[in-house]
Amino acid sequence: MRRGLRFVPLALLLAVVLELAVFVGVGRALGFGAAVLLVFAASLLGLVLLRREGMRAWRGFRSAAAAGQPPGGQVTDGLVGLAGALLLAVPGLVSGLIGVLLLVPPVRRLARAGVRRATERRVSSMVAGDLFGPRTVRVRQGAPQPTPQPEQPVVVDGGRAIEGEIVEPGRH
Repeated sequence: MRRGLRFVPLALLLAVVLELAVFVGVGRALGFGAAVLLVFAASLLGLVLLRREGMRAWRGFRSAAAAGQPPGGQVTDGLVGLAGALLLAVPGLVSGLIGVLLLVPPVRRLARAGVRRATERRVSSMVAGDLFGPRTVRVRQGAPQPTPQPEQPVVVDGGRAIEGEIVEPGRH
């Protein structure tokens, strides 16, 4: 089992406890009926946005594929939008707030960049290039770094040609 996966049950338990605590706090401040109505409205909005974001992600992927462009940008944007809508659809005030934040364009851009970086770290350079296109490289300005000199070839027998023949294994 991977090292990070053993903390998933604990994280889920903490998320449920946090959701309940926030719900009780909002219920005390606004009233139980208002808190239930707020959770219900957020979940309903999330379900509507889930369909919209799914269709938007699919259209973006298809247009990138039709144009012959790497689909990674559209895929990551779609994944972030779907995650935001899904978190909004899940009953809970904290998850709904995180979902709404993921749908706000500046936060969505940050999340999309994070998903891209995480993906690039986990896949090979060739796959990352196919997904996201050519990578950009930052070049630092400053003192020039010494370039390593290529190794000189090894010269055998003063550089004279040596005659011989190639013998395949098994044929002597």
